[in-house]
Amino acid sequence: MTERPQPILEVRDLRVRFATSRGEVRAVDGVNLALAPGDTLGLVGESGSGKSVTLRAILRLLRSNATTTGEARWRGQDLLAMPEKRLRALRGREIAMIFQEPMSALNPVIPIGVQIAESLQAHTALDAAGRRRRAIELLDLVGIPSAAQRLAGYPHEFSGGMRQRAMIAIALAAEPKLLLADEPTTALDVTIQDQILKLLLRLSRELGMAMVLVTHDLGVVAETCERVSVMYAGRVVETGPVDRVFTAPGHAYTDALLRSMPHGGVARAPLRPIPGLPPRLDRPLQGCPFTPRCAYAEGRCGAEAPPFAPVAPGQEAACWASDRLARREVPA
Repeated sequence: MTERPQPILEVRDLRVRFATSRGEVRAVDGVNLALAPGDTLGLVGESGSGKSVTLRAILRLLRSNATTTGEARWRGQDLLAMPEKRLRALRGREIAMIFQEPMSALNPVIPIGVQIAESLQAHTALDAAGRRRRAIELLDLVGIPSAAQRLAGYPHEFSGGMRQRAMIAIALAAEPKLLLADEPTTALDVTIQDQILKLLLRLSRELGMAMVLVTHDLGVVAETCERVSVMYAGRVVETGPVDRVFTAPGHAYTDALLRSMPHGGVARAPLRPIPGLPPRLDRPLQGCPFTPRCAYAEGRCGAEAPPFAPVAPGQEAACWASDRLARREVPA
């Protein structure tokens, strides 16, 4: 087996707490991630599982009521301990982010061309003419027609898919080595979604760029990513190669997610939704947080947190039922 290259990003025991009127919310609870150059990692899980907060915490883009601990090492340097001035120079140049909703991420009163030029001015030595040429190249690269004319357009003059492409152009302006994509195809029709995902994959290959893709869509991960990490209640509960995790899940939550998706086969077969709701993160969690919803749960699940342990080469999970899942002992 070919040895994996050394990671350029290592997230270790990342924890995020929010101070709220209801008490402390543990939004991210001990997350570990690693990305090598050119890796594509899918980050999946239900809403509220901590996916977006994890990405924002890596770049320290959280609100003032957040407390972040742990490490996020970028090429050996801890982003969480880095001076703000150094981090601001790194954001956008080495690590870029595509936000979930372009209409809230783009400035509605500034033309798209100016917003691209601002990124270029901050992270390159190009003069005004060079920034304009590069902005046209970027819009053309992401598939926006009549790129020179669209530079003067405002976000509300672009369709949803075009705004998302414009955000990608801004993110790629300085040719970063890591792209954090927070649900980049949310609310887009499937045709535009497919175009944007293919675009991101192509640019990742051409630029040698690593990518973390946050999404609810397991099909998108299967088509786009090499590795996947599954999050639940602020924790990564399983990680490994996409083909292995999706065909032989090592965690009961991953198994339940896969079973809740539509599958080809018997016509009108009922879906199998996951019962119940995710736990409240402003209350202490004992044992495995998935226990109340888990078809495999046993006595120790609610009392003792399972260790994160190997279940197959390159695949790890934190589940007391991993052995039964491996034997395909499907609960009734």
